[in-house]
Amino acid sequence: MLELRNPEAPVIPSETNAWTRKDLLDTDTMTAAEIQLVMETADGMREVRSRPVAKVATLRGVTVITLFYEQSTRTRASFEVAAKALGADVVNLTASGSSVEKGETLIDTVRTLEAIGADLVVMRHGKSGAPYLAARNTAAGIINGGDGTHAHPTQALLDLFTMRRHVGDVAGKKVVIVGDVLHSRVARSNLWTLLASGADVTLCGPATLLPRTLASQASELGRCTVTTNMDHAIAGADIVMALRMQKERQEKGLIPSLREYITGFQVNARRLALAKPGALVMHPGPMNEGIEISPEVAHGMASVIEEQVANGVAVRMAILYLMATARHA
Repeated sequence: MLELRNPEAPVIPSETNAWTRKDLLDTDTMTAAEIQLVMETADGMREVRSRPVAKVATLRGVTVITLFYEQSTRTRASFEVAAKALGADVVNLTASGSSVEKGETLIDTVRTLEAIGADLVVMRHGKSGAPYLAARNTAAGIINGGDGTHAHPTQALLDLFTMRRHVGDVAGKKVVIVGDVLHSRVARSNLWTLLASGADVTLCGPATLLPRTLASQASELGRCTVTTNMDHAIAGADIVMALRMQKERQEKGLIPSLREYITGFQVNARRLALAKPGALVMHPGPMNEGIEISPEVAHGMASVIEEQVANGVAVRMAILYLMATARHA
């Protein structure tokens, strides 16, 4: 049975019952109020993480299953740590070694997980839209841990949480996202979260790696610009986020060479000097040091990359808490 009145429970906002979503599939439909609720709840979870014994029994009796069809380190591990820190029961599954190898469909899999008692399923899949299909075919709550090149909502929320801890309200702040925007699920989810929070977003990269439809849609909402000029993009920036360059893009001819990409779009010390003093440097990981970001910047004073990873646990604790309590309200 779900335990909600544990004396060691984290301090959370009184508006918790405002969360009504069964699933968390992307950030594009999240309201500013929902985003704020996640941020406030994550503050409470971060306080839990700072305790000598960083665990509570708030979600005792809740079963969380991680279902990963792609490899992952940060997302999967942080969800597992987050669920266990809240007292939930956790089961980890991968496509390798499961009935998927015997031909079981995604629908059959999620229905099986529901039948064995899954309350929440954290799912990563190589095909865009797969979590939406799963959500339509199970009563369990589905949390999108990354689907194809489409979305990665929890990464965007932890990125926003990290930004807010350093710059406060991001409204009016200039956030530059640079790199392979076209294939980045992180960039897409970050874009919607940042626009909903009032930030000014600049997307930068080679023309072949900038999605025209996304850029056009975002521009219609205002506060979003698209450019292939890195120096222009980074000038006056409050936050600079580098995206992982997927080396297979070079093989497909989308960039002339990695050397040219480094020359034109690497986040390095010279370019960072064009940003505002004290500008933050971020990266969703894993990094290709020396390609999209120089080692000196990745590990420099401006970098909050390791903090992003740590904050991921608190934010995912918040999401698990909100979704589980909404199911038992």
